[in-house]
Amino acid sequence: MGERSGRTAWQNSSIFRNEIFMANSNNTDKSLEQWLWDAACSIRGAKEAAKYKDFILPLVFTKRLCDVYDDELNRIAKEMGGRAKAFQLVKHDKKLVRFYIPLEPADPQEPVWSVIRKLANNIGQELTTYLIEIAKANPQLGGIIDRVDFNATTHGQRDISDDRLSALIEQMSLKRLGLSDVEADIIGRSYEYLIRKFAEGGGQSAGEFYTPKEVGLIMAHILEPEPGMEVYDPCCGSGGLLIKCQMALDEQMNLRSRKNYAPLKIYGQEYTATTWAMANMNMIIHDLEGVIEIGDTFKNPKFRGGDRRPVRS
Repeated sequence: MGERSGRTAWQNSSIFRNEIFMANSNNTDKSLEQWLWDAACSIRGAKEAAKYKDFILPLVFTKRLCDVYDDELNRIAKEMGGRAKAFQLVKHDKKLVRFYIPLEPADPQEPVWSVIRKLANNIGQELTTYLIEIAKANPQLGGIIDRVDFNATTHGQRDISDDRLSALIEQMSLKRLGLSDVEADIIGRSYEYLIRKFAEGGGQSAGEFYTPKEVGLIMAHILEPEPGMEVYDPCCGSGGLLIKCQMALDEQMNLRSRKNYAPLKIYGQEYTATTWAMANMNMIIHDLEGVIEIGDTFKNPKFRGGDRRPVRS
């Protein structure tokens, strides 16, 4: 990546002052956290709390991808004369968008997410197929967005019924997660909120895949990252510390009134497959680029070269 231009509002000094859960009782709009928790409640009882994240987080991520894709289509539509033309143009030149979403509503004016929202039959199978298709269209999402089988069964019984999946999808549909609707960091902090809540609900230690925000922020500022530095976390979990290092750099650059600077070179490794997938989703949803490898860092470290390029065994 080259020089970084001025970033969005979340990279200013407010990162220490703003808490994600700021819902005002007089505000009719639920906080993003509450919205996500309501999504968890929509499948309550179908799986133990510790497993909720495996089903919800990929859908939150997909909703974000769909809504941002809509934003990109709308931008192209203004230049080309309509969304129908924008769909066709992007289909033939996928480089026009960051992530190509191979879902097209019958009415091009409807949001891309509506294809998922309108699922009525074989919801689990169809939803799983859609996520696999998105991953195939975007190789960098392989193993990240398509890990979950929403049609899975245990002893002949569906893990999550179509009725519960329909309720979950409907809950997801209540908020738009486009570029102008939510800040990337708010989405990322919501991930962290759910990760923490799921760990607590499952009676586990959240430290397995989540570093408390306060600890991460302190560590990031102690490191005092400078533009272009390499940052490596050998046991990165969901990637929170790596992301906070970039946030700390952005804060310092904002205080110095520097708008153009090289971002950090981010590297990490994580042993648990589901947590590795979360780390990659977290990076993408924060609009950051980096290399997160999967594997046991002690037995098979992936970063052994001086240039930090992954070493394949």
